[in-house]
Amino acid sequence: MIPSRRCYVLLTVGGLGAALLDVLVDRQISLNFLRFYDLALLVATIVDASQIKKSAVEVTRQEIQRLSVGRDNPIELTVKSGQQQAIARLRDAFPQEFTVDTDTLEVDLSPNSTEELKYIIHPDSRGKYEWGDIQVRQLGKLGLTWRDWKIPAKQKVTVYPDLIGLRELSIRLTLENSGAMRQARRLGNGTEFAELREYRTGEDIRLIDWKATARRDRPVVRVLEPEQEQTLFILLDRGRLMTARVNGLKRFDWGLNATLSLAMAGLSRGDKVGVAVFDRDVTTWIPPERGNHHLSKLVDRLTPIQPVLLEPDYLGAVTKVITQQTRRALVVVITDLVDVTASSELLGAMIRLTPRYLPFCVTLNDPIVERIAHASTDNIQDTYARAVALDLLAQRQVAFAKLRQRGVLVLDAPCDRVGEELVDRYLQLKARNLL
Repeated sequence: MIPSRRCYVLLTVGGLGAALLDVLVDRQISLNFLRFYDLALLVATIVDASQIKKSAVEVTRQEIQRLSVGRDNPIELTVKSGQQQAIARLRDAFPQEFTVDTDTLEVDLSPNSTEELKYIIHPDSRGKYEWGDIQVRQLGKLGLTWRDWKIPAKQKVTVYPDLIGLRELSIRLTLENSGAMRQARRLGNGTEFAELREYRTGEDIRLIDWKATARRDRPVVRVLEPEQEQTLFILLDRGRLMTARVNGLKRFDWGLNATLSLAMAGLSRGDKVGVAVFDRDVTTWIPPERGNHHLSKLVDRLTPIQPVLLEPDYLGAVTKVITQQTRRALVVVITDLVDVTASSELLGAMIRLTPRYLPFCVTLNDPIVERIAHASTDNIQDTYARAVALDLLAQRQVAFAKLRQRGVLVLDAPCDRVGEELVDRYLQLKARNLL
């Protein structure tokens, strides 16, 4: 039982009244008034508290499903009132590592009614976390006291990579997929035979199937589609540079989100998709498979992995790919680099993939460095910071140029856009049949 503000106000009023009687009438009368007044207020407060218990609200938390790291995730609470009007405040015991839009929810319910309350939580780390009990504080009918109690609601919740982004990408790929394949067939792109149909004015005469034309006595063309039996393999670096935080998340989390987005795009296009995570060794190896069920396996296997303060062994990771994956594949390495010297091992590893494989180097840049490099300065300290940022960007460009010269595809994108840009590049490669 916690006295409300109204209770304290009435207590103050009684004290002032007793003081006034002491001055104007008599001290004994003042003391007697104060005793009776306080006793009456105490009895009213106890009665008010007892009524709360009879009409206590019922609070339940909707079962929390998978949460997405780096996203705003809604958490819903259901509040149901009893026979009386209910004014209550709720506090959910969410993990303190995360930020929320509000830590206290307030509700004013009419009798026998239900209301859904929602707060938004923003997790910045993956892993398993525990929600505790729900603390409820309800105001009595007289407004003199709050009753405070806890509702058992402990629950363990797993924070996954960006599943919200994957759902959005899934919708986009579904909408694009049928149209893209129809367009590919119409243009005759691809290498695999799909069907025969009548020749249309303006089509490439090289697509005409002369034997079928002779049989049907009219021009017939062969419709080709992109090859479906292709392999996409993703190497995700979890070394030292991937531990740095960019825009609230570790670089590794951005890389993991991009990995899953690319994997979804590959699976939606019928490719086999494999993933390996490496530092000094290849710590996780998921062989290439086809089908939507494979994406769930990738999510479950990759979610617990965290970056470590070790230098990555690019050569060792690429060597394992060459050993295990004998068939031609698009090999995507998601990492980051600092300068030409530090990237020499990456360059050597990527060169080993050519010409048998199609190597693709994806790096995650920091928007803060870009902003510092292009900002105007008016003091020595800012000028020095800008010079360092410009030097870092220049060295990155030199490293990228060396990769491109050796036939390596390169994508350098901001962390928060790398997934989207990587999927776009992959779809372009598929459309051009470069795999």
